[in-house]
Amino acid sequence: MDKIPQAHPGRIAALVLLMLGPLAWLMIGHGEPILQDRGYHVFADARTCLGIANFGNVASNALFLLTGLFGMAWCWRNRSGAWHSWLVFFTGVALVFAGSAYYHSAPGDNTLVWDRLPMTVAFMGLFAALLSEHLNTKLELPLLVIALAVGIFSVFWWQYSGDLRVYVWVQGAPLLAIPYVIAAFPGRYDHRHYLLYGVGFYALAKVAEVLDHEIYAATGALISGHSVKHLTAALAVLCVLLMLKRRQSLTPVASSQ
Repeated sequence: MDKIPQAHPGRIAALVLLMLGPLAWLMIGHGEPILQDRGYHVFADARTCLGIANFGNVASNALFLLTGLFGMAWCWRNRSGAWHSWLVFFTGVALVFAGSAYYHSAPGDNTLVWDRLPMTVAFMGLFAALLSEHLNTKLELPLLVIALAVGIFSVFWWQYSGDLRVYVWVQGAPLLAIPYVIAAFPGRYDHRHYLLYGVGFYALAKVAEVLDHEIYAATGALISGHSVKHLTAALAVLCVLLMLKRRQSLTPVASSQ
């Protein structure tokens, strides 16, 4: 069995602060609920093709299905590291294909719930895998259950209350954790830099989302920023899959007596 590197208590405390500090600010310091922008559902590319409304934003989800299925198959075959959490991550990604396609076929708050649910499953699977592989693999399953419960709660709480604050934290917490955990904790595997590539691609995806109309105009209506967001976010998932496929253990295997 692999020996797990010991984590410095001060670094763990800093990680807890990094995770819970933004949540505390959102819930207490921010004060006001974050409401869904009414213009969120108005996308640049609303063209119908092959009888499918908003075809560009629907079809651009296909890469999520491919990366998700390949990732699920890899996790099931290899079952190394925090493979349960990685499997949940890729399952969430594959389900994003269905949820996002459903949402974009008829954009609105009611359909957006089914877009956001698989996204939170993916984020929380990533979060649990990242922390358990760097702190203690025995934490994986309880951490995964708690993370999934919080992620799913964040979506239904938004649906019930209209407040996005917990959901914003669920999306942001893993992205905050990745660079810090890589810098502060020894890894059990190599090729961790692929996670940083993934964070970079996801950051580009969020920029493309904001520039939906501008990218659509700049490309002469070839592709919208939101479609670019889907493709770029799927590349972030591909970075995670490449990391898992290429990484090797850095910890010695205890010899049997």
